[in-house]
Amino acid sequence: MRIGLDIGGTKIEAVAVDGDDLVVSALRRPAGHGGVEVLDNAVRAVEELVARLGEPVVASVGVGIPGMVDPATGTVQHAVNLGIDGFPFGPGLETRLGVPVALENDVNAAAVGVSQLLGLRGSLAYLNVGTGLAAGLVTDGVLLRGARGGAGEIGHVPVDPAGLPCPCGQRGCLETTASGAGVARQWSGTGAHAAVEVFRAAERGDPLARDIRLRLAEGIAAAVRILVLTNDVDAVVVGGGVSRLGAPLLDDVLGVLARQAATSPFLASLGIPDRVRLLPPELPAASVGAALLRPAHELDRPLPR
Repeated sequence: MRIGLDIGGTKIEAVAVDGDDLVVSALRRPAGHGGVEVLDNAVRAVEELVARLGEPVVASVGVGIPGMVDPATGTVQHAVNLGIDGFPFGPGLETRLGVPVALENDVNAAAVGVSQLLGLRGSLAYLNVGTGLAAGLVTDGVLLRGARGGAGEIGHVPVDPAGLPCPCGQRGCLETTASGAGVARQWSGTGAHAAVEVFRAAERGDPLARDIRLRLAEGIAAAVRILVLTNDVDAVVVGGGVSRLGAPLLDDVLGVLARQAATSPFLASLGIPDRVRLLPPELPAASVGAALLRPAHELDRPLPR
């Protein structure tokens, strides 16, 4: 049995998967704040799952967590909401549990889970449209991390030199319009709730809401286009809190891609709209993906199938 933990800003979602990679138990508990408290809660989540299942042998524990992760050392940076920057989370969890632990960025972990849960082979990009915007890339069963773990940080690709300032210090990044926080900054609201309000107001004809909605679709479409043009992935799966807007959001994005293809024979030849789909919101992609992660000494091996 393997256990996966998806540690978010406020909660831990944990799953246990069996030898066939099927979820056999799941739970949720608060994440806490600070290295010691988050570590304690992660240990409790694992112990509770193990107790529920009658004390089975645990082969490994995988953790998906926000921020820049070094899987080899088990440390994380820029996990602002959790307060664990520089904390040796991976080694600490491994010492407490006595089993191998794999630590990975949460979007990367979700990309692994998407590949497994949707039965996708070949190459895919998981595009997470949540508070921010980022992607995880899996090719032939291998998670692509990049030289410093930054592969897929597409939210900070600047696309408009005259665009909105980004918290990263640049201007006109995709994330400034194609994310929950980006929508909220243009509208009075918070995160995904602001996106819901914007879509409702746009349906009523509110001009500002319609502009924000269009910019959101254009930003997501640009991210999709960049992922296809730079990686030629077979599929781009869109998930995250904002993706819960569902079919109306997908229709907007596909509409933008179709209009671009109509004026570009090159883009039309790539069939980009046919590669895009939404992640069903009920699928625990991040926690399942975490369970499938390989510990540091196995990082060069393909992901389990």
